[in-house]
Amino acid sequence: MRRKISTLLLIGFLVTCFSGSMAFANKSYVSIEAPESVMRGSEVTIKLNVMHNANSIFHYTKWVYVMINGEEVARWDYTWRKRPESKNFTKEITYTVNEPIEIVAEASCNTHGSEGKATHTVSIKE
Repeated sequence: MRRKISTLLLIGFLVTCFSGSMAFANKSYVSIEAPESVMRGSEVTIKLNVMHNANSIFHYTKWVYVMINGEEVARWDYTWRKRPESKNFTKEITYTVNEPIEIVAEASCNTHGSEGKATHTVSIKE
C-alpha cells in the first residue's frame, strides 16, 4: 500500500512538472481595487485579485496578506492540502475609513516567492 501511494505521488509530481502550468510557473502577485477617496467614516470594500500560474499540491499561492497604515488587517495562509480555490482568485475585506489610508497587499508562491507588494491609497473627501 505504501509503495502504491509513493508511486502515485511520484507520477503526480512528474505530470505536474512537465505540464504546461509548471512550464510557465511564476511568482504570485496581487492587485488592489478600492476607491481613490471617500467621506470620513465610510465603509469601503477592498478587493484583492491574486494571480498565479499554478494551483497544484506542489505549486500554489502559499499566503496573502493586506495591511492598512502598517497594521496587518487580514491574512490567508494555504497548504498543499488546503490550497486556494483556483490559481487566480479574489479576496475581499471591508474597512471603515476615518483617516487617509495606505493599503499594502502581497501574495507569495510556495516555490517562487512574491512578485512584490502592491499599494493603494485612499484619501478623505472634505
